[in-house]
Amino acid sequence: MNAPDTGPGTKPHGPLRDGLPKLMLGALGVVYGDIGTSPLYALRETFTGHHPLPVDAPHIFGILSLVFWTMMLIVTFKYVTLMLRADNRGEGGSIALQALLQRHGHGKRWAGLVVIIGILATSLFVGESIITPAISVLSAVEGLTVVEARLQPLVLPLAVGILVGLFVLQARGTARVGALFGPITGLYFLTIGTLGAISIAGNPAILAALSPHHAIRFFATDGLLAFLALSSVVLAVTGAEALYADMGHFGRRPIRFSWMLIVLPALMLNYLGQGALLLADPGAIRNPFFLLAPEDLRLALVGLATLATVIASQAVISGAFSVTRQAVQLGYLPRLRILHTSARAEGQIYIPIVNWTLLALVILLALGFRSSSNLAAAYGISVTGTMLAGSIMLAILIVEVWKWRWFVALPVILVLITVDAAYFTANLTKIPDGGWFPLLIGVLAFTLLMTWSRGRFLMQQRLKEAAMPIEIFIKSAARTATRVPGTAVFMTSTPSGVPPALLHNLKHNKVLHERILILTVVIDEVPYVDPEDRIEVVDLGANFFRMILRYGFMQQPDVPEALRKVETCGPQIRMQDTSFFLARQTLLPSARPGMALWREKIFAWMLRNAESAMEFFRLPTNRVVELGSQVEI
Repeated sequence: MNAPDTGPGTKPHGPLRDGLPKLMLGALGVVYGDIGTSPLYALRETFTGHHPLPVDAPHIFGILSLVFWTMMLIVTFKYVTLMLRADNRGEGGSIALQALLQRHGHGKRWAGLVVIIGILATSLFVGESIITPAISVLSAVEGLTVVEARLQPLVLPLAVGILVGLFVLQARGTARVGALFGPITGLYFLTIGTLGAISIAGNPAILAALSPHHAIRFFATDGLLAFLALSSVVLAVTGAEALYADMGHFGRRPIRFSWMLIVLPALMLNYLGQGALLLADPGAIRNPFFLLAPEDLRLALVGLATLATVIASQAVISGAFSVTRQAVQLGYLPRLRILHTSARAEGQIYIPIVNWTLLALVILLALGFRSSSNLAAAYGISVTGTMLAGSIMLAILIVEVWKWRWFVALPVILVLITVDAAYFTANLTKIPDGGWFPLLIGVLAFTLLMTWSRGRFLMQQRLKEAAMPIEIFIKSAARTATRVPGTAVFMTSTPSGVPPALLHNLKHNKVLHERILILTVVIDEVPYVDPEDRIEVVDLGANFFRMILRYGFMQQPDVPEALRKVETCGPQIRMQDTSFFLARQTLLPSARPGMALWREKIFAWMLRNAESAMEFFRLPTNRVVELGSQVEI
């Protein structure tokens, strides 16, 4: 078995700078918030959801056995053991894995499949990031009805208020309160584990549910009903993909140790404790999570659970910002306004359009479904779809990159894909009851991502076809054009030919600057590019230079900062003597082959609404000239 991909481009300031205990505590708040709040609703929905089960001993033991072995197969085996090895130079997540495979798959038959699966996984994550805050916060606030049934009318308004407050505060960042996330979540895990252990002590026989024979007997006895129950059992592992996605923030060891030593024991103690409670009192199925606590402590548990769900929602929202930035950098979305909320941490970002779109959809979801039980029907399809897509990409990685021997790879791949496919198929039965929502969001996101990627490729092809060879231009321009003092930087997305802005500038202004830089910013399929590998300069003669700036998909391009460090094209580049020329293309949809006309119109709309290159590349506002051009694709 080959080692994970490592090498140049590794994150320069990785998680190793902090001690293991501190990183484990931090991982509790960021990585395990989502899966940690699953006990609020997972077991309840398995018995009372859209495929209800009798609350009796055989079914309690069968479901708990399924929950335990689902955690062992999907979380411990797939994510903790395998996926954490599949890092893209320190980073994890669907886009990072897709980029890793693309880097190894240029020209290979499976390269196109990887792109589609990766974008599909990203699209499904969008649906998940809408549902998670709504179902998590609602399920916690619903605990008030256990304390006092008359508080039921307050549940929805209170949950909506918490969600609105959470999204409104995003622009300020989480640097000040983020240090509390780990301790609060740690206290939450300690509390739910303790409550579960106390309940187990009253009925230790429930520990027998850890044996797989109870799950097997459940399937043998109930057949189809047991299969349908998988659609609710999988709620126990929602958020498992965060173990892989957040690897770059904490590293493998803290995530693995946190899972094995804290999170898995706490979760299973709580689930088994809920099972012991149900054996003694089947009526407790109305909300077994909160009924585990003594009556005097239930209100405090509601408060603690609400804090935990807010932290889990924050992690999902931050994940949505991070995934969006990666999609922009790798060319699947147009440039968006990205704000940094921390001067010290590059990863703490805020994307206004994503934030407000998520808020609107989350509120609509909460108001439309009104309860966590109704939302549970919508939850699951996006999660299992993302997991299945991840397993397929992992299978390709095992065979094509790691090159495992077939007798090792085959059983591993069959287990992973069979398990994920079973959960995904079971969740398809939820489509009429709410599962249509994440699928609709996924289809819309997939369409936008694929349309932008395809349109961008076609536009670059058209520009390349129409571009004059740079050698011919230099020979002609150097002989006839008047040169004026200063440096001109012409930014272009294609590292060949003459940029349209350069042609238009010469046509209208009749002059060229003394030094001409033709600059292309390239985002590599690695998360970080080392500073010494950033700049590539080619001397084209006559004081023309072609320059390429390389960044990773987790880095924010800063063109002026990079230009100040250039030493290979004459005197130092000073911003006060430099002008930046940008081409703003206007797209003309046409009947030319390439994309359907309706997709061309979507692409044109996305192009019009893209963030200015001046803002995105951090160019000085008083040194930028934009020149327009028209392109047919």
